[in-house]
Amino acid sequence: MTAIICMALSALGVVIAVLTASRGRMRAGLRWLAVALVPTGLYLTGLVTVFRNIGTTLANWATHLVFDPKVWVGVAMLCGTVLILLSTGVRFGRGRRRGKEQGQVPAKGGAPSAPPGRPAGAALPAKGSAPTADLGDFSDVEEILKRRGI
Repeated sequence: MTAIICMALSALGVVIAVLTASRGRMRAGLRWLAVALVPTGLYLTGLVTVFRNIGTTLANWATHLVFDPKVWVGVAMLCGTVLILLSTGVRFGRGRRRGKEQGQVPAKGGAPSAPPGRPAGAALPAKGSAPTADLGDFSDVEEILKRRGI
């Protein structure tokens, strides 16, 4: 029965592709043809059966989720884990540089090299000067970033 449904879907897609191409829209017709080949390709590779098994397994899991207290204890443990990680300040994917100025990396000789984007011979701005004075009304953003140490 699965083979018949997949072949019928592919045949319907081919008909739509031919009708679209006959109206002068060849690119759209080729796209429809590509989509039309998917159901038969999934059937021939056996992936339809795999997806059916996955769906059945997920349905069984969902049924046990509703009626099994052991599953609810596991869900509570996972939620507790997430809350503990979030409350302790764990940030995934954000590396922090400690002990070094942001943008300056020591060279082989021990002296700090120029920050990225700045030529090696260019002078660094003085501590008291405003390096972003030319940004206009971004001074409030600069102030927020300075307060956070960025």
